[in-house]
Amino acid sequence: MQPKLRPRTDKRGPGYIAPVALKLGPGEQVVFEGHPSWRSIFGFYLKGVLIVGVLVALVVLWGEIVGDGAGTASLALVLFGGSAIVALVGFLRRAATRYTITNRRLRVKRGVLSRDVQEARIERVQDVSYRQSPWQRLLQIGEIDFDTGAHDPEDDLTFTGVSQPAKVVARVHRAAELRGLPPSRQSV
Repeated sequence: MQPKLRPRTDKRGPGYIAPVALKLGPGEQVVFEGHPSWRSIFGFYLKGVLIVGVLVALVVLWGEIVGDGAGTASLALVLFGGSAIVALVGFLRRAATRYTITNRRLRVKRGVLSRDVQEARIERVQDVSYRQSPWQRLLQIGEIDFDTGAHDPEDDLTFTGVSQPAKVVARVHRAAELRGLPPSRQSV
């Protein structure tokens, strides 16, 4: 069964989007929704390719030492199987994380089989900051930290691998304005 589409109400122009999996309350609006950028798992893919390359080299060396005819089949299995596993795991790591900002709350949902959901009301956000290492600046991604004033820093929300984090921070400020709250302090 296809999900029912609703009209898009943002600046991107006419079109339709699928309904948000998050159940919205009356008057609640989605300000931002997304996944970590594909660029945020670039390092994971690079490591995976290196590991597959080492495994291929080991299979080639093993085939040279043993001298059996199964070397080509083993090489193809390691090359294609390893590449498929790296691609699938990378895709699942990205797709299994969803960030949502509404005019009432922030939400981080992770997991495919198991679920880890963190949520905070937008009025509890005291500070918003984002960080970008030189590598992250090159890839145009970053980490956004939302300080909710919780006693345990583990309870604060973090959006990692977000594309153009400054724009996402601006959307948090927009969400606070929609709630009639003073804007949170922003630091870079």
